[in-house]
Amino acid sequence: MVPSDFKALIQRFYHLQSERVETYQLFDEGHEAYLRTGPHYDFDHYKQLVHEITQAFCGISKEMLEIKEKLHHQFDRPALSEHIEKLQSKEKHKLELTARLELARRRAQDHPGGRALSGNIQEIKHEIIKNKEALSEVLQDFKYDSEEFD
Repeated sequence: MVPSDFKALIQRFYHLQSERVETYQLFDEGHEAYLRTGPHYDFDHYKQLVHEITQAFCGISKEMLEIKEKLHHQFDRPALSEHIEKLQSKEKHKLELTARLELARRRAQDHPGGRALSGNIQEIKHEIIKNKEALSEVLQDFKYDSEEFD
């Protein structure tokens, strides 16, 4: 494989990661819109959004795993492959946390004044921040290792 193929693969990785960030933004905006429809929530519209977001995340993950395999087998870059493995795991956890946060926010909206609910929201937000920090570290390691041979 020629170096330009490697660079194109790395660029595609970063493009997919950007798409993932944009998808999270759409998800957050959609959830905000959903909460504004309360107390008689427009669940059908929100369910469609969740379906579309899920498809987007699945497509991104599938392509990330293909890049991971190419980096490992075609370019003999197991360290980069491992970074993608870690990234995928952290992204999965971030999505789980995001879903938990959305449920907690809905419960808090439905039961205003509940201290336990607002405490739960803060706890989940803190976990998301820690997760984002860990994601940043993995991306920094990936960047360092991908530029190592330039």
